[in-house]
Amino acid sequence: MERYFVRPDSIVRQIWGDADVVLLIFAGSAAEFALNRAVDWLFFTGRLPADPIGRLFSTVQYAQAIVFADAAQAHQTVSRMSAIHAGVEKSRGYAIPDWAYRDVLYMLIDYSERAYQLLHRPLTPAEQEAVFHTFYEVGKGMNIPDLPACYADWVTDRQQHLQQDLEHTAYTDQLFRRYREELGDWRFQLLRQAQALLVPQRVHTLLDLPQKPLLSYTIGLYSILNGLGLRKWVQRALLPTEYLAQIQALDKFS
Repeated sequence: MERYFVRPDSIVRQIWGDADVVLLIFAGSAAEFALNRAVDWLFFTGRLPADPIGRLFSTVQYAQAIVFADAAQAHQTVSRMSAIHAGVEKSRGYAIPDWAYRDVLYMLIDYSERAYQLLHRPLTPAEQEAVFHTFYEVGKGMNIPDLPACYADWVTDRQQHLQQDLEHTAYTDQLFRRYREELGDWRFQLLRQAQALLVPQRVHTLLDLPQKPLLSYTIGLYSILNGLGLRKWVQRALLPTEYLAQIQALDKFS
C-alpha cells in the first residue's frame, strides 16, 4: 500500500492544491523574504533578482512535489533541496545560518494558514497542527536543528524570529524594484495590497504597506466569482498572461 508524505484528505493538500491560495502564500513570502537578514544568499546565486517570478514557480514546484508525492519521492525531493543548498554554501565558502533555514520553513507554515484563512476560513487547531507537522518533517529531512516540537511552540519561536531576523535594507528595495519591473505598476500595487492583508504586523511596518488596502473591500467577491465559474477569467485579468498556464497548472483539484 502506497504511503504518502501528506495524507490525501489532509488540509495541507487542499491549501497547496489551490492556485489562488498558493499565489497568496508566495505574495506574503515575497514580502518577508525581502526583509530577511540572510537575503544576501539569494543574491549570491543571482536567480531571485534576475527572475523573481520564475523563482516563484520553481519553489512552488518543489513544495507541490513534496505535498503530493508518496513518502519515498517526497524524501528524495527534500534531499535534493538539501543538496542544492549545500552546493551554494560550498561555492560561497560558508554555511547558510540555521536560523535562516528556520525562517523559510516558518514562512511556509505561517502563510499557508494566513492565505487559506483570507480566501476560505480559519484553520481548526487540528489543521494547524497538520500544516506544522508537514513542514516540521521537511525541516527534519533537511537536518535543520532546533525545530519546535509542536504548533504552540512554533508560534512562540515564530514571533522571536520576526523580531530578530528582519530588517529593511538595500536588498529589500532592490527586490521590490524587480517585482515592479516584472509585474508592471498596477499589478505591483495589487501585490502590495495583498501583502498588506497577509503579513504579520512587523513585516507590514518595515515595508510601509497600505494601512487600508482597497483589496480588503473586494476580497469577499472571490467566493462569488469562484461559484459562478469565473475564476480563470479573473486570473487572466489580474496576472501576467505569459505565466497564466503555469498559474492554472498549480490547481490540483479543478
